[in-house]
This record gives sequence, structure tokens and C-alpha cells, in this order.
Amino acid sequence: MSVEIKTAILEPVRNTFAHIERRFGDKPATRYQEATYDVASEVNFHYRPLWQPEFELNDPGRTAVVMKDWYAFKDPRQFYYGTYVQARAKQQEVAESNFAFFEKRDLTRFLSEDVKEKLVRLVIPFRHVEQAANLNNVYGSSFGYGTAITQALLYNGMDRLGNAQYLSRIGLILDGNSGETLTKAKHHWMEDAAWQGVRAYCEANICVEDWFESFVAQDVVLDTLVSDLVYNQFDAWLQENNAQDVGMLTEFIRNWHKDTNRWVDSVVKVAAAESAENKAKLEEWIHVWKNKATIALAPLAAEMVGEGALELAVATLTKRLNKAGLFK
Repeated sequence: MSVEIKTAILEPVRNTFAHIERRFGDKPATRYQEATYDVASEVNFHYRPLWQPEFELNDPGRTAVVMKDWYAFKDPRQFYYGTYVQARAKQQEVAESNFAFFEKRDLTRFLSEDVKEKLVRLVIPFRHVEQAANLNNVYGSSFGYGTAITQALLYNGMDRLGNAQYLSRIGLILDGNSGETLTKAKHHWMEDAAWQGVRAYCEANICVEDWFESFVAQDVVLDTLVSDLVYNQFDAWLQENNAQDVGMLTEFIRNWHKDTNRWVDSVVKVAAAESAENKAKLEEWIHVWKNKATIALAPLAAEMVGEGALELAVATLTKRLNKAGLFK
């Protein structure tokens, strides 16, 4: 008895969905393309929002930024749900390993009281800033237009909750999981004069109606300045003061900023290149919010690092904006 094995080639009936084919041609599409492009509804809505009858449920008029194609905001990371979850899971594994290493070897005992006090007063309260960032990004996801940007805003919003949790865990490590440092940090956030400018900034941004302006105020302006002050300059100060081990606990957030900045810079660059009107509007928003942010962060920067720290952070922001085609 002989057995003959043959292979059969099955030709696909179609390469991709019709709406993807219309945009990219009749060829196999990537998962990112199929999960992103032309997904948001544009027609046949059943009703207008009762609280905003002048807008459709998905309406490009909710922002002053105007785009011919809102799907021009391609995420350079090409995050859709699957790739996003996989990327963050890998980062979380590293972060959990770092936290476990820090706790197992009780590295807290090597931190001076001055360093601990600075962490509780000047770093842990940033978990409230992350909570505000969550609200702002999820707001953009809710009222933005086009899945290319709204899904990225949603992922960013969820990331901010993770950042807040890691900052909270740093506090818990410092006090042996008693929660005392979190209570102190919240008191600083609510009452300490050094924090009231940042708190006012966050509250003002939460009330911004234009979702793209809120994105600019949060993800472009404030995040750039905070990232440089806290996770670059203050991290260097910790190393100089024999507290370099703390860097293990903030590595996730530092790497997250590098990853997210690729997407933020891409959004700004595409929007600015679309039209002179968009560029002028972005520069107007950035000018306003940068002035507010520098005033708000000045006392924190002075206490964290010292004279000149805020100027370095502003220079970092200016460099990023120039690369994106703004203020040139």
C-alpha cells in the first residue's frame, strides 16, 4: 500500500476588506491597517448628542485643527490592541523584576533621609499628574476623530494609570507598605505651595473643550518638561547623591516616555505640515501652555535640581518642536 501526499494551494478569494483596498490597493494588509483605517463611523448616525446638538457623534469640528484625512496620523509604533498589549507586557515584566530586586535586597536602607523626603515631596505627587493625563487622553479618545489617533490616545490614557501605580508603589516601598508616604504625598499635592501651580495647570487642562488643544497642553508641553525635569535631571541628581538604585524603579516610565514621544512627535509634525492654519494654531496653543507650565513648574524645578533646571527642560521642548516643524 502506498500513500501519496499532495499539497494544494488555496488562493484567497480576497486580500483584505473593501475599505482597506480602496485606501491601499488590492494587496494583503497589515493587522495595524485592518484594525485602524476607516473604522470609525462617519455616516448614518441615529441621533445627535442632546448635550451638543451642533455636532455629530463623530465630528471633526470638535477641534480647531483641520485635516483632509484624519487617518494621516499613523502611529509609528503601529499599535493596535494586540501589539500594544504585547509591548506593554514585556515592559511590565522588566519593571516587576526591578521592583522585586529592589525590595528583596532592601535597597531602601541605602537611601538618605534627605533623598527619601525629596521623593515623597517632589516625585510621588506626580501620580496625580498622571491621573489628570489619563482623563485628558481618554477625553481625546472619546471626542477625537479617526481611529488612527483616538486608539493611540486611549492607549496613552491607560498607560498613565500604570505610571501612577508605579509611582505609588515607590511610595509604598519607602514606608514598608504602610501607605503613610502616599498620604503625605497627597497632602503635598493639595496643600504644598510648590505644587499648586502644577495642580492648577492640570485642572485648567481638564476643562479644555478642544481635545487637540488638551493633547498639546498635556502630551506635548507638560509631559516634555516633566520628563526632562524628573526622569533626566532629577535622576542625575539621585545618582550624584548615592541614590542611583531609585533609577530601577523609574526605568519603566523613562522608557515609556521615549516610546510615546515617537507617536507624539509624529502627530505634531503631521498636523503642522497639513496647513499654515494648523501650524499657527499649534504654535498659539503651545505658546500659551508653555508659559503656564514654566510658571507652574518653576518652584518644583528649583527644589528638585536647582538653578537652570527649568531652562534646560524648556530647551528640550523647543528642540522637539523645531524638529516637528514648529517655531521655525
